[in-house]
This record gives sequence, C-alpha cells and structure tokens, in this order.
Amino acid sequence: MSARLREKYDSEIKESLKVDLGISNSMAIPKLEKIVINMGLGDATQNVKIMDPLVADLAAIAGQKPVTTKAKKSIAQFKVREGMPIGAMVTLRGDAMYEFLDRLISIALPRVRDFRGVSSKSFDGRGNYTLGLRDQLIFAEIDYAKVDKIKGMNVTIVTTARDDNGARSLLKAFGMPFRQGA
Repeated sequence: MSARLREKYDSEIKESLKVDLGISNSMAIPKLEKIVINMGLGDATQNVKIMDPLVADLAAIAGQKPVTTKAKKSIAQFKVREGMPIGAMVTLRGDAMYEFLDRLISIALPRVRDFRGVSSKSFDGRGNYTLGLRDQLIFAEIDYAKVDKIKGMNVTIVTTARDDNGARSLLKAFGMPFRQGA
C-alpha cells in the first residue's frame, strides 16, 4: 500500500513549489519530515489506569504503538512526581506519515463540528505546524461506544522548510484547509 499523498508530492507538488518559492536547487524544496501526535493526560496523576484506553485510541489513530511520556520534574501543586506517566506520543515517518496526513485532511478535519478551516498562524517560525484537536472522536478508527473520556491531542507537522512561508505553501499544496482571511 503506497501513500497517495507521497505520489502526489513527487508528481505535482515538488514542481509547483519549486516555481512558487523560486527555488533552483531541487534538494531545497520543502518536504514533510515527520508528524508527532501527542496526548497529554494530567488526570493520570490520580489514576494510572485511565492511560490504557487513551493509549489504545492513539495506537488506533496512528497505526503504531505510542510511547508513554513521563514527568521530568516533580511538581507538588499538581501532585506530579518525577517519572510518573503523564501522556503518550507517536512519531510517524515515511508512508505512515503520509497515510495519517491524508486521513487527517480528507476524513478527520471535515468531521469537526462548525469547521471553518485550521488557523494559518500556528507555525513556529522554523517551518513546523502544530494543530490542536479537541477530541479523538473525529477519527474514523475510534469506536464511539467504547470512549469513556474525551481527550484532545496535538498534531505537529515537521517540515524541512526554513520558514513559515515555505511550510504554508507545502501544506496548502497537500490540501490543508486553512481558514480564509486568517
């Protein structure tokens, strides 16, 4: 199973970006490097067992096993001790990354209620884009009946673009639905 977006990138997007951004060196054309999906869980400090269904959801969404993230420092106010599990994350590369981006753009984002597009201001200045999702139910892989806790997640798309402009052009070419006038 080859990634549809990878083929689109190789056949169409590369050339159009080269012209749009005025790049002469074909190795300098921005491309996707990785996608990191991160789910934080502050409630896990009281009950570690609530991690299991959310880790399973993240595995279903990403198609690979997530890594549990642990607290780096102890914070007494939040009842967090160093080494406690407080979240989960997955890093996607290669075909899995293109498959996820394809599902995110064509299936998941249109399922968001009152969706008017994603913000075009969520770039970090170095060509990376972070998108916050309020719940995991927008993904078709999640069984609505089995979800007992709705949890949001961050999706960070890391590109090789040197600036936000190149990254924005790349994501637009992939079909990312940026909000009009924002």
